Amino acid sequence: MKTKLKVVVYGTKYCIYCIAARRLLKKKIKFENIIVSNANKRKELELLSGGKTVPQIFINSKPIGGFDQLLSLEENGFLESMLEKS
Repeated sequence: MKTKLKVVVYGTKYCIYCIAARRLLKKKIKFENIIVSNANKRKELELLSGGKTVPQIFINSKPIGGFDQLLSLEENGFLESMLEKS
């Protein structure tokens, strides 16, 4: 049985790494973009990822890290397989 792929990006509007992550993902898949401009969303981000920096990217609820990790997955050919529906 196939499940629907869910990709979520927690970030801010003006962070250059958040913008870069959204650009990279936008070329490949639809994703949920959560802006962490208030304390509640920041707390949610910290609870889910264990980190305070943005962006934080999740694929099917699995934290993959920030832009550097996303770019590394892309450059090493692993991102495509992660984005395939399971």
